[in-house]
Parts: sequence; C-alpha cells; structure tokens
Amino acid sequence: VLKTFRKYFLPGFIFQSLIIGGGYGTGREIVEFFLKFGPVHGLWNMLITTIIWSVVLALCFELCRIGKNYNYQLFIKDLLGKFWITYEVLFIFGMILVLSVMGSASGDIINQMIGLDNFFGVCIMMFLVSFMVFKGSVFIEKIFSYWSIVLYSGFGILFILAISNFSIEIIDAFQNQDRSTSLWKGGVKYAAYNIGLAPAIFFCTKHLKSKNEAIFSGIIAGVIGILPAFFMYISMLSFNSDVLLSRVPLNIVLDALGYDYLKVFFQIILFGTFIETGASLIHGLNQRVFDSFSKVSNFHRITFSLIALVISIFLSEKIGLIKLISNGYGMITWGYWLVFVIPVLIVGSIKIFKK
Repeated sequence: VLKTFRKYFLPGFIFQSLIIGGGYGTGREIVEFFLKFGPVHGLWNMLITTIIWSVVLALCFELCRIGKNYNYQLFIKDLLGKFWITYEVLFIFGMILVLSVMGSASGDIINQMIGLDNFFGVCIMMFLVSFMVFKGSVFIEKIFSYWSIVLYSGFGILFILAISNFSIEIIDAFQNQDRSTSLWKGGVKYAAYNIGLAPAIFFCTKHLKSKNEAIFSGIIAGVIGILPAFFMYISMLSFNSDVLLSRVPLNIVLDALGYDYLKVFFQIILFGTFIETGASLIHGLNQRVFDSFSKVSNFHRITFSLIALVISIFLSEKIGLIKLISNGYGMITWGYWLVFVIPVLIVGSIKIFKK
C-alpha cells in the first residue's frame, strides 16, 4: 500500500502542496482565473487547466524517470540544452511571485486568527518553511502526505456544507452565464503559471520505476491538484458579486456558513498550505544549488531560504496581494508556455518516443 501511494499519489499531493499557496488556498486565484468568466465558462477553464496539468506532468515524470533527472537543473538542461538559463530566470521570478503572495496572505491569516500584527505571522511562516527545508526531502514528503489528508478533509466539508446550505443559489448562478467571456483563456494562463514551477518537486519522482507508473502518476497529479479549486469554486458561486473583489474570497463563504470553529479550522489549513508551498519551492531551489556545489551546509540552506523569503515578502508588502495575482501572473505565464510547457510537449514527447 505504501509503495502504491508513493508511486501514484505522493507526486500529486506534493504538486498540490506546491501550487496551493496564498493565492489558490484563499480562493483569490480561483476568482481571478475561473469565476470571473462566469459559472459555466469557469468550469470549462478549470477542465482545460486539469488536462494541461495532467498531460505535462505525465510527460515530465516519464522524462525524470528515463533521464534520472530528479532536480530541476538537470531536468531543464536535458530538455532545453544551451537555452536552460531562460527557464532559470523565469523560475526565480515565479518563485518570488508565489512567495510574495504567500507571505501577504500568511500575515493576514495570523492576524485574523489570534490578532497578532501581520509581521509576526510572516515571521512564523518563514521559520517553519526554513525548518522544513533544513529537515530535507524525506521529512517533507511525510509531512505533505499527512497534511494533504487534513486539507482534503477540510475542503470536502466546505463543499458539502455549501451544497447543503446554498444549493438553490448555486443552481441559480449557472443561469447567469455571460456568453461573451472566454472558455479557455483563464485555464490556459493558470495552467502554465502553476505547471511552470513543477520541476521544483521532481525529487518525489524517484519512486517511479516504469513508464506506466510515470504516466498514470502524472495524470492523477493533475486531478489531485485541481480538486480543492473545484470545491472552492462551487462553494463560492452563490456569492459571485461579493467574492470578485475580496482579498480572501474563501472567508465570505465561511462567514456565511456561520460556523466559527470551521473558520478557525480553515485558517489553520490555509496557513499550513503556505508552509507547504514555501517549503516546496525553496527545497527545489536548494536541491539545484546543492548539485552545483559540493560543500553546502545546513546553515547555508536556512540562510538561503530566509533571504528568498525576505525579498519576496518585501515585494508583497509594496505591491499588494490582488495586484500581484492579477498582474504578475499575466506577465510571466506566457514565458512558461514558451520555455517549459511547449518544449515538454514537443521535445519531451520526442525523447520519450525515441526511448
């Protein structure tokens, strides 16, 4: 059972941990890339995201397996050759953007939970991320597996309660679809932005031993990654106008349900997802650095983690969460299409076929 979990489900849970940080977990990204296109078109965009994630991850996992490229530098050099530096630049910018969103949201969560200033919430998040990076891959895999159970339980409860309490409003929402909105644009942009950072979690593909395992694991990972978004999306449909401009749209649903303990539970879940995302990104970058230099201590790991987090969170305070998501993602997502997604689909497919 443990081997099956590591092969088919662990990569998906680690991928979900990578992408579900501040923007996804709070519902802000769900609004920006799906809900604003309308109830029906938003679901079509979500389906497109899932298909792109599953196909690209399946190809990536198989490329990792046949090339034994378990960190992003080896993988990208094998994929892009002498153009590998283009991905390196995008990865750094993407990581800073995600950590910025996460830092801004984590300060808000701690402030709402226990009333501490946002600064203390950010410091707690930075400490926990650094601690997980210090502990290494095995510890990260174990913690992510356990936390994913908590996370999916929470979003499953939210989905059931929303359906039970707001079923009429949710059904009515589907009658108000604006036909002029896009069926694909949000899904394509969101898929590329998130999948572009996926090489940071390729350390978990070492458990895959055959082509079938790699392909099925990738397909399952795409579905695992989108499920919390689907649960939130349906839950927020009855509050369409309210959530569009909200900093933390999920809170509108939780407030409407009226269960104080549920809101506290979700704040804990969300804060945990911020730690997961930060640890995934920083650990992936550290793995890349360690393979380039022979003598790197745990002190260097923690120092590097803190520097990256401080820079990112400084940006989040200067720019703001909603602007980061709406503007930052749009600027970088097409770069990921050019230097990662399209090469994986074309070059990766050719390499796998020849092998």
